[in-house]
Amino acid sequence: MARSPQNKDKLVATAIELFASKGYQATSVRDIAMAMDMTVSNIYHYFGSKEGLLRAILQHYAQILLDKLREAAAADLEPLERFRLLLSTHLRVAGTRPRENKIFLLDDERLSMEGIVDSRQVQRAVLDIYTNELRNLAELGLLREDNLRIQAFNIFGVINWHMRWYRPEGPLALETTINKICNFVLYGMIKRPDAELSGAPKNSGNSD
Repeated sequence: MARSPQNKDKLVATAIELFASKGYQATSVRDIAMAMDMTVSNIYHYFGSKEGLLRAILQHYAQILLDKLREAAAADLEPLERFRLLLSTHLRVAGTRPRENKIFLLDDERLSMEGIVDSRQVQRAVLDIYTNELRNLAELGLLREDNLRIQAFNIFGVINWHMRWYRPEGPLALETTINKICNFVLYGMIKRPDAELSGAPKNSGNSD
């Protein structure tokens, strides 16, 4: 098989399928080579090692996620509406890429120090995007929590659980799930219960 960018992309796609279905540890470079009908040496040529292939997958997914989040954060919307768009975009990327999610959630123990550095850079980039948007909300006096990092990490905890349990083939429609999670996060973090949350159901006026 000739060496080309197209073959490299196919290798990444094949590895995603195998890592997600069999697990990273249980999938060998030979398994991937057999699925691609190529030699093991070709995979080493492209990626250097099995971990090199894993890192290529993580970088591929991270770039898609960061591009989408930056696009949402650049939207010309009111801060609260833009934050809802940011959160729903993150959940939508996660909900439409369940195989990549399983790989993205691998523990750092699977990675070399170089791989961990790559992972931390992505995490910091995502944190910076959220922190900046949370700061905009804080300046409007909307947030219950004044520590923006804690608020961001709380949100990431919700998103990470969504990444673990949501299945596109399951009974819950993705857009319904996204809307309910956004409402859960926003109503929990917004200081004023009467604040209008764009896209969320209107308050009926009843109180406990």
